Amino acid sequence: MPAPTMPALFVSHGSPTLPLDAVPARAFLSHLGESLPRPSAILAISAHWTSPVPALNTTPQPPTIHDFYNFPPELYRLSYPAPGAPALAGRVADLLGEAGLRAALDPVRGLDHGAWVPLMLMYPDADIPVVQLSIQAHLGPGHHLQLGRALAPLRAENVLILASGSLTHNLGALRFYRGEGGEGEPDWVTDFAEWVHEAIAQSRVCDLISYRALAPHAVDNHPTDEHLLPLFVALGAGLHETASPAEHERRLAARRLHASSTFGVLRMDAYAFD
Repeated sequence: MPAPTMPALFVSHGSPTLPLDAVPARAFLSHLGESLPRPSAILAISAHWTSPVPALNTTPQPPTIHDFYNFPPELYRLSYPAPGAPALAGRVADLLGEAGLRAALDPVRGLDHGAWVPLMLMYPDADIPVVQLSIQAHLGPGHHLQLGRALAPLRAENVLILASGSLTHNLGALRFYRGEGGEGEPDWVTDFAEWVHEAIAQSRVCDLISYRALAPHAVDNHPTDEHLLPLFVALGAGLHETASPAEHERRLAARRLHASSTFGVLRMDAYAFD
């Protein structure tokens, strides 16, 4: 039997302490891996690796990168020793090249917490090979949609595309809501998250690309783009194009797998694009 076509996933990785926090998103991610067909390899796209052009790590044993400061000591003792997949990195570079996107290969870089935090919860045995692909924070949503479209063939090759960012990401507001001043999820977070959900459900791809101009409170939720850009990679990998007599249409087969918030202002939503 051929392997099933894998979904492309977007997950919100939240704080680096997520593996230690008793929050709904941790429970969700802890069961997500077992709900999916088992992939032969994983391509992780994290908001925490940005580079001028798409880059892929090719090391056979990617180190665990603790790319954060002033967190509990036990967090720095966590590691995710999944093997790398240099052959997959080469395959991804070829796919990007076919789409006119030059890719760089990095022989030493490991997995940052945007990749290993969700993977540690999803696949705690760390026995599935992982390659990480960088984003280009200066190039915006349209570029990352193009990246995702180039990667779409991997889904039929039993490779899980795991895009990891945050549906909302305002660290300035996080400092307020983690302290004494904030209670619950503010309306400006809820309104933004529901706008994104409705736009995905209605296949409003152009609106999503223009989210900064169209979504309510976009700048409040994303002072910078990088934590939402992985969503567009997953979206592009799951985009179906159908030609009709009237127009060339874009359609999304998308499921919201999870919706919650931590510390009030970090929405931890996750989507599967089938």
